[in-house]
Order: sequence, then structure tokens, then C-alpha cells
Amino acid sequence: MWGFVRRSDRRWGRAAVRLAFLTHRWVGIVACLFFVMWFASGLVMMYVPYPALTPAQSWSGAEQIDWGRVHQAPVGEGMARRITLEMRDGSPVWRIEGAEGDTRLLSAATGTVPAAVDAALATRVAARFGGAAVRSVAPIADDQWTVAGGFDRHRPLWKATLADGAGTELYISSLTGQPVQRTTGRQRWWNWLGSVPHWLYPTMLRRDRENWRQAVMWVSGPCIAVALTGLWIGLLRMRPGRRRYRGGRVTPYHGWMLWHHVSGLLGGVMLTTWIVSGWLSVDPGHGFAGGSAPEAAMRAYAGQAGEPHALDRLRQVAEGARSVEWSGDAGLRRIAIDRASPHPRWLEQADLAPARPADPARVAAMLVPGGHLIGSEVLTAPDFYWTQPSGLPLIRLRFDDAAQTWLYVDPMSGALVERQDRVRRAYRWVYTLLHTWDWPWLTVHHRVWTGWMWLWSIAGLVLSISGVVLGWRRLRRPVARGR
Repeated sequence: MWGFVRRSDRRWGRAAVRLAFLTHRWVGIVACLFFVMWFASGLVMMYVPYPALTPAQSWSGAEQIDWGRVHQAPVGEGMARRITLEMRDGSPVWRIEGAEGDTRLLSAATGTVPAAVDAALATRVAARFGGAAVRSVAPIADDQWTVAGGFDRHRPLWKATLADGAGTELYISSLTGQPVQRTTGRQRWWNWLGSVPHWLYPTMLRRDRENWRQAVMWVSGPCIAVALTGLWIGLLRMRPGRRRYRGGRVTPYHGWMLWHHVSGLLGGVMLTTWIVSGWLSVDPGHGFAGGSAPEAAMRAYAGQAGEPHALDRLRQVAEGARSVEWSGDAGLRRIAIDRASPHPRWLEQADLAPARPADPARVAAMLVPGGHLIGSEVLTAPDFYWTQPSGLPLIRLRFDDAAQTWLYVDPMSGALVERQDRVRRAYRWVYTLLHTWDWPWLTVHHRVWTGWMWLWSIAGLVLSISGVVLGWRRLRRPVARGR
């Protein structure tokens, strides 16, 4: 009986090893092509990220508010979540953001709704923002650099090509009349070798987010199987003990197979963590979505901006400003002058006195029903769970609810910047850390981080390129035999 069981186990073991070899050999032919693409494009992304127009860049290109033309305040808009005074095509406007996420514009000069954004207006905005003549302007729904969902509320977009040496293209929102994206010829060229192939991000695929997610999962899944079987086979073929191969070698391979075996043993673990974390980037099954606060609590916390008043006094305080924003997050009625600038100024709405940092812990507790505050600290530098230096300082509030919620709150505006629970913090470990290695110590020592990424990327390239060569030889072998 026991002999039968042992023979059965041996047959199952041999079948498993054979399946691993076949999977690694034949699926690996295609997988190694993807590995080469991902490693090479990842190196490009270290130096040329995906194009984005940051709030600071938008602010730096904006016009100063013409206070002499600000005659009308937005009366009856006190229920709005946020009200911003800014310039649009040489004229001051109020941008009013409602509690439901809707956005409306009113002229600060006449109190009427501004004219729709047309080609002439988009041309003037692009020329003023870009500091160059506009060669062409055309309406588009999307393209490679504006396909993400974050641009949806601005569609259709006006795409303006500037007559400058950088090949700049600006995208103007049909909603606000403001630039929302900017690319240069250099960025577009390198991103076709970087972000676009790395994220499997061609426009036709990315237009449907769910189809794109499925594509990433079904491409990455077989590649994970290739990586895992490769590690297993690589370890099986090693003989570090006394029963070594001929000549005292620990590996039986030569030539390209030797390169593939050794680089797989050295870089296989890193390759596996990268491909698994890349697969997790689209959150298969939405297992890392995390929780959220009740919508009613979010609306109550966001508060009301209040109606702008005392504009004559504010004009003296905010002379030269490019944006003035009214908000009421966490019950803090604040005015932010040039919020996106390196040195924003904060005022109290009631008397225009300089505002001081607040601790909205008591109000923020409404966002965590069933939880009690157990810790509060002020972050002045990035740490493991908040890695971005921008936006600091922040207040981190920790609660004892079932989800172990942490809230990150802006101490000046009271705005909720981010919500984390234990699921999202786990996602930080299994995806963000393992894919980008943005461990605070490494990112502070940028040269060390760069060397670390280059080391494992080169190991991965040797592994995948040797796999491509071996796969090509395997595919050509039947043809050679036929000849």
C-alpha cells in the first residue's frame, strides 16, 4: 500500500516538474518579450515620467487677478463647497464647485455666465500660458496624453500646438478655459518608449478602463507563472553540494543557457516581486479597495465655502495674487491666497486675519463612525506611509475602528487629503513599495536608489534577453531539422 502511494507521489512529482518545464519553456518565449519591454521601459520612466501639468505649474503660468474688474460677488453661492477667484482669458471669473462635484463659472466683472470656450479663446489662453504663438488648435475627445478619466469633466478638450522649439502641445479645458495638460516633443518621444509600453497604455485600449485592467491582468498572470516556474527549475538544476556537474560546476549549462540560469537565480526574486506587484497595480478583484466614509459624513465634513465679502479689503491684502480660494472644510472658514504656490497665505474669512494651523480631530471623527481617536501626530517629513514631500505638514489621525483607519488632514484648510485603512496600508507594502522601492531611506539617498534600480533592471534584462534568444532558437529548431 505504502509503496503504491510512494510511486503515485513520484508520478505526480514528475508530472509537476514536467508541467513546470513546459510552462517555462513555451509560455516563457512570449513572456520574455514582455520582460524585456518592461525592464527597458522602466529604466526610461526613471528619467522621463508620464506628462502631467501640476497645480504649481498651472499657477506659475496663470495671470495676476485684475482687481479693478472685480465688481460682482457670487451672491447666493454660500452652499458651495469651494469658490475660487481667478483669471480666464484676461477677465476675472468665479469658479464655483458644488457639493456634488459640479463646477460652474461666473464672470466677476458682470456676474453673468462667461461665453463657451471656442477655438479663439483656447488660442489666446494657450499663447498666453505657453509664451509662444499657436500654430494650430483643434477640438478633441482624447488622445494618448489625455485618455485618463481625470480629464473627463474637461472634455471636449482644445489641443493647441505651439510654435516653439520644444514642440509643446497644450490642452485647454472646455469647462474652465484653463490648461489641464502640457506635453513637449521630448516627453512624447520618450514616453512611447517608457510609460506607454510599461503600462500597456495605448489609447485604444486605455479608453475602456475595465478592458485595460483585464488586459494587464491576463498579460501579467502568465508572466507570473513563468517567473515562478523559472525560480523552481533554476533551484532544481543547481548542485552546490558534493554531487556537482562535470568539472565541479554547480550548473549544467553553457552559453546563453548559463547566462539565463545565473541571472535568473540572482535576479529572479526581484523579477517575481516586480511582475506580481505590477499585476497588483490594477487591484485584481478589487481586494485592496479599502473602505470609505459615508457620503453624508463626507459632505458634512467638506462644509460650505461661505460667500465672498469685503472684496475691497481683500484686494489690498491679495495684491498680485493669481488665485484666491474660499473653503469651509472641517468647519474652518478659510481663504487661501495662491494655494498652489510655494508659499501660500491663509486668512480667516471673518476678519481677514492670518490663519493659524488647526487640529480638526474632533470634526474628523465623523468620518470614522464607530471609531475613537487613539493617536495624532504632525508629519513634517515623508515617512513610510506618506512618501510625498509636497503638501506637508499634515496631521495624521489614527482611530481604533475595525478597519484601523488613518486620516491625513491639511492643518491650514482642514481638508481631508487621504484616508488609509489596514487594507490600503497592506497595498502600500505589496504594490507601491515592491514596485517602485520608494522606501524613505532609499529615496532620500537618490543615488543609492538609482543604483539599486539599475542593478536589478540589468539583471532582469540579461535574464529576459537570454530568454528571448533561447526561445528564438527553440522555435527555429524544427525548421532546421526539416531542412
